Amino acid sequence: MKIKILLSAAIALMVLVGCSHQHKATQNHATTTDTLTEVSPVADCASLSQVDLVALGGKGSQVLSAKETKDQQGHVVCQVKGTLAPTISFTVQLPKQGWSQRYMQLGCGGLCGRVDLRVGAADQCPLVLGSNMVLAATDMGHDGPSSDFGDNAQKRIDFAYRSVHITSLAAKTLIRHYYGQNARYSYFNGCSDGGREALMEAQRFPKDFNGIIAGAPAMNFSVQNSMHHGWLATVNTGKDGQPLITADDVPLIHQAVLDQCDALDGLKDGLLSDPRQCHFNPQVLSCKKGQTEQCLTQDQITALKRIYAGPHDPKTGIALTLGAPLPGSELAWPGVFVPRKNSSQIFSTMIAESALQKVLFEHNPQHFSLSDLKFNLATFDKLRPLYGMYSAVDPDLKAFKAYGGKLILWHGWSDQHISPINSIAYYEAVKNYMGAKEQSEFMNFYLIPGMHHCFGGDGPSSFDLLTPLTKWVEQGQKPDGILTTQTSKPKWDGAGAPEKLAKKKAQRKGKPGHAKQGKVLRTRPVYPFPYVAVYNGSGDVNQAVNFHKAMGTEGPATYSWAGAEYYDTNKQLNCQPVNNQLQCTTRKEIIE
Repeated sequence: MKIKILLSAAIALMVLVGCSHQHKATQNHATTTDTLTEVSPVADCASLSQVDLVALGGKGSQVLSAKETKDQQGHVVCQVKGTLAPTISFTVQLPKQGWSQRYMQLGCGGLCGRVDLRVGAADQCPLVLGSNMVLAATDMGHDGPSSDFGDNAQKRIDFAYRSVHITSLAAKTLIRHYYGQNARYSYFNGCSDGGREALMEAQRFPKDFNGIIAGAPAMNFSVQNSMHHGWLATVNTGKDGQPLITADDVPLIHQAVLDQCDALDGLKDGLLSDPRQCHFNPQVLSCKKGQTEQCLTQDQITALKRIYAGPHDPKTGIALTLGAPLPGSELAWPGVFVPRKNSSQIFSTMIAESALQKVLFEHNPQHFSLSDLKFNLATFDKLRPLYGMYSAVDPDLKAFKAYGGKLILWHGWSDQHISPINSIAYYEAVKNYMGAKEQSEFMNFYLIPGMHHCFGGDGPSSFDLLTPLTKWVEQGQKPDGILTTQTSKPKWDGAGAPEKLAKKKAQRKGKPGHAKQGKVLRTRPVYPFPYVAVYNGSGDVNQAVNFHKAMGTEGPATYSWAGAEYYDTNKQLNCQPVNNQLQCTTRKEIIE
């Protein structure tokens, strides 16, 4: 029996998808385009400055510049910068040599406000390292991370769903002019708000992309940036205005979680394979009489319980968010809703106040601070008028599937910004609506143990989803397990990070895409949900070959919470600006 398990594991490892192991064989990238012939330009780069974009974006849409430069990998590209009316900025990078006839558009994070060409979820992928794909990205209609764009009705629509769509049309137009042909395959890859953008494309514009990677999506945008972040910032603040739990307390809490739950998956390795199985009791950290160190006060324990529980309506008890930070995510809390220092500002306060002041309500309040936010159904109801404009939880992906689209959804189990319960609920909603068989033909979902929001974590968090997605789209090879890697000097790609966080990380870890990988510390297979990787019982626990695929725990068919109704069809809003006011209908309008 043991031999059979080991043999199965060895075979499984051989078919794990990902291209980290291919890097040495393809580092010259002369012919890394697999089955597609490389295509050269038929026009000068500078000539793209004359391409007319008015028909796509309206009056004022134009190419601002088109010039040759070098990308992050050092390859020559034609870089085109432009604007689509009214204020959507975009950049397109077209390789001068080695174009594989593929196009990939990239998402952004936070409230966006910048053009971000960093590629996530494609670790060591030859198509990226070799600059074999046209890349494009947009700032989502406004410059800078401020929420002031919310004062303009059209800019709200552009941020919600329009910018990504018309940027794809502009990029494809530039591709035709530069190479004399269309892209053979188009892909979208985003995390955080970029994950929301990814799902929005599959739901609203099913013909834009052949394959989509949606990471840690902020799909419940209105709740995510109000009730969720607002709650986390509020409950960790004492009556004196000071934080209850600080960064110094986090290692103690995390270790207590591991002490109670690490072995639940059969292996004590510092990772929780499924944090839903961990029912952590913070009371074990209570200070005993006379104890002042390595323990928590009762106020701190109360705050900790409220963090894990999330906000609920005080009268009905109904949950106001879909999930909360899960046990095991503690090391990622500092800087988000736990201050690194007592006086330092936290992300949760900044994003919640910014979004509540200008973006989330139908009519912006004159003044709004976090202290004005009441965690009850009455407040949730005030978010409903625009919920369907920003949310990306429509389970009807029939049109996307009909056009041959393939979707890979992924989320880190230790996400400190967006609870992975959101993604589980969406996966189950699609299954309920379309049926398990239909869903399996075009959608895969991966949950990464120990991974934080979009990048980094306590365990293996580097992986390549782009290679398996292209093989699925182009060759019909549906992926199964993927190989995840943890190194001593993890590469930080920055994809999906809000602007301020991206700048800080870049300062600490160097330019994205250029950090050394370091020594491989641990590899681990990850299988499509609900399957999990289980240790064989012998061999090095840090090597993927010693794990096998096993059935895990599925999610409930539905989740009971205040926004459950939006995980249904025909709840999304199509909006138009009229006298700088939004006029929206619930009619689902697929734009060709």
